[in-house]
Amino acid sequence: MLARSRHAVARFDLAVDAAFDRLRGHKVADRIFYGASELGDFSLIWLLLASARSLRSERDATAALRVAVGAAAESVLVNGVIKMFFRRTRPPWDVVRPHRLRRPLTSSFPSGHATSAFSSAILLSEDDALWPAYFAIATVVASSRVYVKIHHASDVLAGMGVGMVLGAVGRKLLPLPPQDGGAP
Repeated sequence: MLARSRHAVARFDLAVDAAFDRLRGHKVADRIFYGASELGDFSLIWLLLASARSLRSERDATAALRVAVGAAAESVLVNGVIKMFFRRTRPPWDVVRPHRLRRPLTSSFPSGHATSAFSSAILLSEDDALWPAYFAIATVVASSRVYVKIHHASDVLAGMGVGMVLGAVGRKLLPLPPQDGGAP
């Protein structure tokens, strides 16, 4: 049963990688996905978006702080704990890449970029009209890791799921103050 599951995951990963092969090599796609991958390093894009949100109000400043705390907690949990249980090998590093990338040192499973993207999108999106943009950016950052051949597609899907759970937990543990400033 386990061997059959691993085979199914490997087939899925190969199929998704083949689909991305049709897009790889296009200058615009290369710039978008390599740029998104770089901006996802150390949750940079999420800290920038949170900082921008913090300028709107005190409540939004609280939301931004929650993203920063959430990103730090997510990184420690995913990169320091979860990945230790899964020693999955990353796709081969020695492939032609049109742009430089930082070489990750941790296990491939789950994708930390996907985890941080979706946990941050969930935290940022609460009571924000820009929520579709946060999830669109999260999707591009997460999928960029398959595009640049640093993760398998299953790593990214698992990271998205873990990120959504962590974002929901973050909302519960660190709720935003009421919008009107009054009692809940």
